[in-house]
Amino acid sequence: MNYVTDETMNSYLRSVQPMYDGVLGEVQKEALAAEVPIIPLETARLLSVLLTMQKPQNILEIGTAVGFSAGLMCRYLPEDGKVTTIDRFEVMLQDARVNIKRMGLENKIQILEGDAADILPTLEGPYDVIFMDAAKGQYSAFLPHCLRLLPVGGILIVDDVLQGGTIAQTRFSVPRRQRTIHKRLRNFLWDITHHDALETSIIPIGDGLALCYKKKEISKEEGEKRNEE
Repeated sequence: MNYVTDETMNSYLRSVQPMYDGVLGEVQKEALAAEVPIIPLETARLLSVLLTMQKPQNILEIGTAVGFSAGLMCRYLPEDGKVTTIDRFEVMLQDARVNIKRMGLENKIQILEGDAADILPTLEGPYDVIFMDAAKGQYSAFLPHCLRLLPVGGILIVDDVLQGGTIAQTRFSVPRRQRTIHKRLRNFLWDITHHDALETSIIPIGDGLALCYKKKEISKEEGEKRNEE
């Protein structure tokens, strides 16, 4: 996986911040050893701080992978809190189900299997936190649904938004096969940093993390206008 900070800095950050304990830590170590794409330690630790501050009741995750981040987020939920997580890759979900059972979180994590594009319109929410770590080219398409499902005061956290740092380059500087996702990610970053309803920061850790705070509701007319644009 590509990162936007250099390896010396990454190594230092990972040496000074402890891995997670318990079964969650075992899942983390196993995924890293098998080179399964999970959020890096420095991103996970920021997520821990954000959730400690936010105190969410309900969390929506788009992109389950092997269940590490869902298990992590459960640590910051109240007794009756819940994580709903979406993924369409059965090969990942097989491991996720095993890991969720290992962590004893079957009653706190609900897996919705299928394409997020099909599932998101059916959800009612609200979700205090939405964590998006899925198909990067679909982030813009998912954004209107996330805004609908978030209450005012909710936060949207989006991982892997800087494309290994190449997002700062012109589209002609990146390989041709990457130009479509390069354009879509740039458009997504523009949208979330210029949206009237959001207060947004783009943080260069891991492969880039976008943090968006929903500060107001948008009218149906505004939403339709943005969708047309």
